[in-house]
Amino acid sequence: MALEAICGMNKMPFMRRFDDVQSEWQKEQLREATSNFENPYELMAPPFERPAENLPKILSHCGIRMDFDHGTTTLGFKYRGGVILCADSRATSGQYIGSQTMRKIVELNDYMLGTLAGGAADCVYWDRVLAKECRLHQLRYRKRMTVDTAARIICNISTEYKGMGLVMGMMLAGFDDEGPKLIYVDSEGMRSHGQVFSVGSGSPYALGVLDTGYRYDLSDQEAYDLARRAIYHATSKDAYSGGIVRLYHIHSEGWRNICNTDCSDLHDSYCASGCPGNENDQGNAGDSSKDTPCSSGWTKKKITEDNLQTTLATV
Repeated sequence: MALEAICGMNKMPFMRRFDDVQSEWQKEQLREATSNFENPYELMAPPFERPAENLPKILSHCGIRMDFDHGTTTLGFKYRGGVILCADSRATSGQYIGSQTMRKIVELNDYMLGTLAGGAADCVYWDRVLAKECRLHQLRYRKRMTVDTAARIICNISTEYKGMGLVMGMMLAGFDDEGPKLIYVDSEGMRSHGQVFSVGSGSPYALGVLDTGYRYDLSDQEAYDLARRAIYHATSKDAYSGGIVRLYHIHSEGWRNICNTDCSDLHDSYCASGCPGNENDQGNAGDSSKDTPCSSGWTKKKITEDNLQTTLATV
């Protein structure tokens, strides 16, 4: 054995033991599976093509049930005071509620935030990668990464992994040299600028409230109330949304966490004076708007506009 080691014969493939070859093969497989530890953009792809289409077929053939159901409600809008982001905190897997304290608004830097919607693993992983890139950009160039640059990074990642089962729809909001920004990016590689966005299974209900009450010249308090009301209505009608309503405000001095309110507390506050049949509401019908958390007055304005249109049509 000593002579083999001196001559180097023990390194030849036909002289090596089977367990040594097996252990090296396992190390190589482990190195490939954990390649994202060294390069976060390099993920191990599934061993078959078109995973999003073929994975359900393989699972049904093997008799394994794995339903990738997801749901959430996030919203964001721009107004004269900056950008508002609001989201619930419920994480679900089908009919099972996994968590009621999920943080769906991620702090990327002091002036930029991102929201999570879709697969929790996909969104959390790529938001962490983006937060690292924001920090490295600030260290290299001595300035903050712009919201457009961050959105372009996520868009390139989505395009690279398109068709591989990536499920992600996020909003990036921040304040840079060009002012407040709100950008929507999804797993199909779409990147869109806008004034109002809502993403998730409860977004139709939230958009219904936003379409009715949104205007650009809202005050800060009116914007907070509108965002909370929109998420509250979505959580009351969407079973996959709920938990804690987190509200953030982004302006020229950075982002600020306004409040974290439980949906049950919002329900008690809203129904204290707004539910039909409430005794207090019957006696104090004129003071109901004062007790309502959303006291922006947009409901009265909408009713006045409708009455005016009806009068004009009659004339």
